Amino acid sequence: MPRSSRALLVGAGILIPSIAFAHAVVFPRTSTPGAYEKYVLRVPNERDVPTTRVELRFPPGLRVVSFGDVAGWNLQILRDTAQHITGAVWTGLLPKERFVEFPFVAVNPTDSVSLTWPTIQTYQGGEVVNWTDPDTASKTPVSSTLVSTPVSVPVKVSHTSLYLSLVAVAVALIALSVAVRPRGTKIDA
Repeated sequence: MPRSSRALLVGAGILIPSIAFAHAVVFPRTSTPGAYEKYVLRVPNERDVPTTRVELRFPPGLRVVSFGDVAGWNLQILRDTAQHITGAVWTGLLPKERFVEFPFVAVNPTDSVSLTWPTIQTYQGGEVVNWTDPDTASKTPVSSTLVSTPVSVPVKVSHTSLYLSLVAVAVALIALSVAVRPRGTKIDA
């Protein structure tokens, strides 16, 4: 195989996985029902032109309560007729080979549910990428967070450590009783 072909294959092998994993993603990927959670939308720039606008639509049942400021970005909060927060639009300039994180705090639904985060990324020049596909294997998958009650794992206690702990307590009690015992008086003969 010619040297230039090998170099091309190696370059493609390095570049393709990095493109495949560069998606608009909301973290954390798991949370608990009813929790006040700090979420972060991470958006990479995958093009040679800057990203200029990012829009995030919030899942039903989620109550967004606040947003963190992001230097160089302006925030527009989207509301429904009842003034509930339904989405957010950030405008700014994200150069190529960079990413930005948009933090916000929300109250999770009280039931176990999978939250999906439809995100629309706009590049300078007007190209739009909709991160909305429910198929996780697609080129533009929607990010999701699983809200569920954590499964508690019973803690196994070693009997050896329990016995050693009891012996240590017994030795400590004996040492304490010796230490506080009244000293005998010396009798002269």
